[in-house]
Amino acid sequence: MHILDYSTTLAALLLTTANLASAEPIPVPAVQLSQPNHDLILSPRARPNAPSGGYAPQEVNCPRNKPTVRLADGISKQEEDWLGKRRKETVKPMIDFLKRANLEGFDAEAYINRVAPDVKDLPNVGIAVSGGGYRALMNGAGFVAAADSRTTGATGEGQIGGLLQSSTYLAGLSGGGWLVSSIYTNNFSTVETLRNGREGSSIWKFDRSIFIGPNLPGIFDTTRYWSRVARQVAAKADAGFETSITDYWGRALGYQLIDAEDGGPAYTFSSIALDDEFSAARTPFPILVANGRYPGERIISLNATVYEFNPYEMGSYDPTTYGFVPMEYLGSNFSQGVIPSSGKCVKGFDSVSYIYGTSSSLFNAFMLQNISSVEGVPTFLLNAANATLNILDSNENDIAQYEPNPFLGWNNATNPSAQKIELDLVDGGLDLQNIPLHPLIQPFRHVDVIFAVDSSADTTHNWPNGTALRASWDRSQGAIANGTLFPPVPDQNTFINLGLNNRPTFFGCDVNNFTLEAGQKVPPLLVYIPNAPYSANSNVSTFTSSYPESQRNEIITNGYNAATQGNGTLDGEWNKCVACAVLSRSLARTGTGVPGECGRCFERYCWDGRLDTKAVEGEYEPGFRVGDASTKDSAAAGRAVVMETGMGLVVGLLGVVVMML
Repeated sequence: MHILDYSTTLAALLLTTANLASAEPIPVPAVQLSQPNHDLILSPRARPNAPSGGYAPQEVNCPRNKPTVRLADGISKQEEDWLGKRRKETVKPMIDFLKRANLEGFDAEAYINRVAPDVKDLPNVGIAVSGGGYRALMNGAGFVAAADSRTTGATGEGQIGGLLQSSTYLAGLSGGGWLVSSIYTNNFSTVETLRNGREGSSIWKFDRSIFIGPNLPGIFDTTRYWSRVARQVAAKADAGFETSITDYWGRALGYQLIDAEDGGPAYTFSSIALDDEFSAARTPFPILVANGRYPGERIISLNATVYEFNPYEMGSYDPTTYGFVPMEYLGSNFSQGVIPSSGKCVKGFDSVSYIYGTSSSLFNAFMLQNISSVEGVPTFLLNAANATLNILDSNENDIAQYEPNPFLGWNNATNPSAQKIELDLVDGGLDLQNIPLHPLIQPFRHVDVIFAVDSSADTTHNWPNGTALRASWDRSQGAIANGTLFPPVPDQNTFINLGLNNRPTFFGCDVNNFTLEAGQKVPPLLVYIPNAPYSANSNVSTFTSSYPESQRNEIITNGYNAATQGNGTLDGEWNKCVACAVLSRSLARTGTGVPGECGRCFERYCWDGRLDTKAVEGEYEPGFRVGDASTKDSAAAGRAVVMETGMGLVVGLLGVVVMML
């Protein structure tokens, strides 16, 4: 097929997609975030500091002490130094947060001030936002908004505002990684600010699919938009670096996630570390997650190496790779952990859009999907799509290619990719660990509690059923876990039969239930916050490509209601229970008595080990937890997106091929 044929087909598909209507959710909000303020101006936190001035990486002179790969036998010196500042910065916000919870008979200020000097006893909080496309971004945004003391009303009665300011880590994967990246590339902006946007910006304007492009000055049509994306990616190829679908995917998303001209092609992930606020540790530590795909493999298993990206480093604690490379110098030719004496360094490879694109390489999942099963796609379009898939698959362009492989010749005995010139990475949820817990359970980080926001689409109608937690538990039982422990969790049937996927649940409450071997540490307490229909039909498809602003706002509000249990209407003590979860491990370490209200919280929310493994009858269709909408409407919302999913898939694949030819 010639370029003209692809362009003609693409144009027709784009027109069809533009006319598709999204399913309308039923808004029954228990809380309403503030109204738009178009005078807000977003300023970038990350910087457009790629030396090329654009998306292309560029060779530069190495510093006197050339960067090297380090063993993953602890956190980096940079992170360690940063933590020394961050833990102190969490003291006041944590005192304020705990005082607002007002635990009876517990002097929060006195306790935190007592343990703060010995930082190991200070509660260490992490937040993990799952994958799931825009659904995960929006639902996760609701939780982050509720946890952020800057959000309007978030520090009122029954609220959990200040939890974000008390946190040390904020991890994201796939769609959750879009959320984390967007927050950090836009001045650690509040969810309200990003949602409200500003005039002349496409930030969080999800009503126009990335396959169509934003409505911005200078971008008059879809062709011009894709031409700009194509030129950005071509510049990387012209500089001598491999490109793949991930480059186009990330660059297109940039227009919605980074409030900068042309979606910020020169913004780098490592530049977050240069920001004054981050370097002063006044924000949590951002981490994104991706999976390694071993040479010749297509299916991603639980034995796949999990890689993390943070402002300082990229690498893995798994015993396979067991190494980290400086993020700033990704793309440099490391061999056996060092850059050759005559070699140069590379900067700019760590484009923010390439990093979050790597964590969300959903086109890999598209390759594995038999799109002929999608109803309503015409035969001639299926034929064109299948031809496209064959082209992409033969070139292995469905993954994010890190060439040269930063771990070439590193850990040859255990690293399956050690002798491969490129490192292939894919979507961080393809091993079913769709919540980025892996970086936060590492003993080196001493995290006490993880708030795990799960927007996975495990059931027929796109609700979570605990699969992500179970996958992490299963992985912890194998050698790949390297001795890292994980709280026990039940099977998926039990999650549904006991309603654990429809309300918050705590896992790993009692530290005395863990038998530790030499060198092992008690794992964090998990506070599981599953996506559920509180006030909106938030079970939209992972691959739905556009959302009206009203629907976007309703899903964000639904996530807010999940985080606050409907402003406390479902449990008037919920904010106290969140405070108890934050304190739990610290109280155990210091031998401090548990407040009575915490005991009641743990009775209500801790999984007690009960199982109900019988098969789930019928399709799982939960009812609304806040409001009076029916379960029928909720299920309909999940089914209504199937047509758009299929068309978005075909449009996206063909659109990328047009640019590649």
